[in-house]
Amino acid sequence: MTPERAILIVEDEPALADLLRLHLGDLGYEVEVARDGQRGLERALQRPFALVLLDLMLPGLDGLEVCRRLRQAQRPVPVLMLTARSDEGDKVIGLDVGADDYVTKPFSVRELMARVRALLRRVEMDAAQPSGQEEALRFGDLVIHPQKRKVTLGGAAVELTAKEFDLLTLFAREPGRVFSREELLDLVWGYQYAGYSHTVNSHINRLRGKIERDPSAPRFIRTVWGVGYRFAEAEELITDQGR
Repeated sequence: MTPERAILIVEDEPALADLLRLHLGDLGYEVEVARDGQRGLERALQRPFALVLLDLMLPGLDGLEVCRRLRQAQRPVPVLMLTARSDEGDKVIGLDVGADDYVTKPFSVRELMARVRALLRRVEMDAAQPSGQEEALRFGDLVIHPQKRKVTLGGAAVELTAKEFDLLTLFAREPGRVFSREELLDLVWGYQYAGYSHTVNSHINRLRGKIERDPSAPRFIRTVWGVGYRFAEAEELITDQGR
């Protein structure tokens, strides 16, 4: 089975893990299950997966630490976190360590499968890209390599999560275009759900923290108050650079 069709479930509840394995198997995916955080981390580092379903509360290493270590190892695999905690702060922490999305237990299988399909859609689209190199997107000292999924700032590599990279590339391909939060949810996450607009805000803030000299006065990703966000146009960047 190719990596594009392999999913890792890190979940210590046998009944839930078996249910997820069954439904994902019905979609044609090879599914592997790890019952604790240490084993899940080891498997995610040993072989490529299209997606990791990661429980927050796990024996040994918890889901936050597993996700943190995956990102430190520069594994770009999408991570969908499963959490029994409803506190907003816990969800934001999950996003901060590199999770791409989260679902709060109890959840419907239908909702979870919709989230899974949205994340896997990006993986499948990446795999379908032609082998020829797409030209790098250059904005002063910020350089984006869409096919390599790499970003450099002043010649130094910038480590982005999958969703941060997708957001940045979407903006950079259409400088000046204003995107509402709902549009960004639809185009990057693949679904529309008003209650998750804060997810966009969290990702934008973290992205700014990585590519902006002063995140409180961003050069690249500008806020359009009451509407959404846009990427600066070339003349704006030249003006800023001359200051």
